[in-house]
Amino acid sequence: MTGTRTVVVGLDGASWRLLDPWIAAGDLPNLAALRDSGSWAETESCLPPVTFPNWKCYSAGKDPGGFGVFWFEHVDLAAGEITVADGSDYHTAELWDYLAADGQSTGVVNMPTMYPPREIDGASIVAGGPDAVEGEYRSISGGYTHPPELESEIESRFDYQVHPDPLLSGNDERGAEVEAILDVLEMRFEVTLWLLEERERDFVHVTLFYLNVLHHFFWDAEPTHRAWQLVDEYLGRLADIDDLNVVLMSDHGSAPTTTEFYVNEWLAENGYQARTATIDDTLRRIGLDRETALGVAKRLGIVDVLATVVPERLQALVPQQAGLKRDRKLEAIDLDRTKAVASGQGPIYLNPDFDDASVRESLMADLKTVEDSEGPLFDGVYRGEDVYSGPYVEEGPEIVLDMRPGVHVNDGVGGGEITAGPDRWAAENTRHGIFLANGPDFTASGQLDRISILDMAPTLLVAAGCDVPHDMTGEVLPIVAGDPDWGRRDPIRIDEGGRGEAGEEVADRLQQLGYME
Repeated sequence: MTGTRTVVVGLDGASWRLLDPWIAAGDLPNLAALRDSGSWAETESCLPPVTFPNWKCYSAGKDPGGFGVFWFEHVDLAAGEITVADGSDYHTAELWDYLAADGQSTGVVNMPTMYPPREIDGASIVAGGPDAVEGEYRSISGGYTHPPELESEIESRFDYQVHPDPLLSGNDERGAEVEAILDVLEMRFEVTLWLLEERERDFVHVTLFYLNVLHHFFWDAEPTHRAWQLVDEYLGRLADIDDLNVVLMSDHGSAPTTTEFYVNEWLAENGYQARTATIDDTLRRIGLDRETALGVAKRLGIVDVLATVVPERLQALVPQQAGLKRDRKLEAIDLDRTKAVASGQGPIYLNPDFDDASVRESLMADLKTVEDSEGPLFDGVYRGEDVYSGPYVEEGPEIVLDMRPGVHVNDGVGGGEITAGPDRWAAENTRHGIFLANGPDFTASGQLDRISILDMAPTLLVAAGCDVPHDMTGEVLPIVAGDPDWGRRDPIRIDEGGRGEAGEEVADRLQQLGYME
């Protein structure tokens, strides 16, 4: 150990594109001071640049081919099924496993991809993000913390909530929903300070997942600006703690949405996907969809009443304007006559019943020609094995799209449109996020060249005096102070979990937030 401690503040969806104007205006003085006296860079996420999988790319130091989750859902066209991922599907140890193995005490607060929480010696785990939910799910799964008693402790001390209530689900909501997010962000920081100052943890990570929900719905408008000023206030409090490294990072960046591309509709239009008739087609023809019905219910003030009296199975039958999502996509797809099915935001899976090689070549060529008024929609169209490495590559998509900043690849089936202006989100994820390191264990090197998200875990381990496991593929950045002496170590093996154990609850939460609409 180095004698200093480290806090990593995970700022979901943060980008210098958003922050630079506010820094220049003097609105974020503590962030500006940390950047001026530290080392910082723009980062590149793994594809697709989303919560699942990039938080795990950061903590595991490997791309999705190394742990087996490529988006929020698993697509298995050979079996004809789509399931939603949860924390038990990630087959990898993380940087806090290695810190704990070397005798360092850790705290991990609100980390997406960690529900259900794993038992790690000397660690306080508070699972979070879109894959930890409330109510029955908590009791079925035994809670969202390790050790279990931590849950009641942080709830009694901080009124801790995994999710804000009411939940923000649209950009027309600016009252109680935004206040609830600000309250939740403040809770995260208060628990972090408690772990550092009272529990004296050597290493603490905290994720502000709902920060990116504000980016999605408001981009640079007042609600987002207020949230970032709250973040800046707490960064000042962290910077005042003696002998503490303060590291800031994001899982990806974000940019204003300009174009909505309905990838499965495009696949159907171009002969790669066949459809079946569903009840959704009939309901949509008579003008009944979920967004229209919700708008009427809001105007009449009967949303809560309808949610109570209308059975969930009937609610689920009402289609969305964008079409069917998640496992319901396959209801509208004639898989026997379908060559390809897409997830949102980039991954495309090929039906093994067809000639994969020829289908992939023609499909990739066709996708490269897709344009709007600003040019090609994709900065790259890649083979899966060219962007992923590791033992799970074959479980991943055969084709991966790299969305142009501002393009949202929507996976709805049956909505009808192929391209449109911004739909629900004011901003979409991009590959380029942020990294900043400031403190006794890091040099003040100023701006670095762009780094990979995979470089963060190896660098943090070396700064903490630990060796780096062989299966971490990132580089150790040249910003660790002194002349660190480190080597390679064998990876820690963790128990592999099952698939989709929490699928419906996870999916419901993601749908409310707009990740799986």
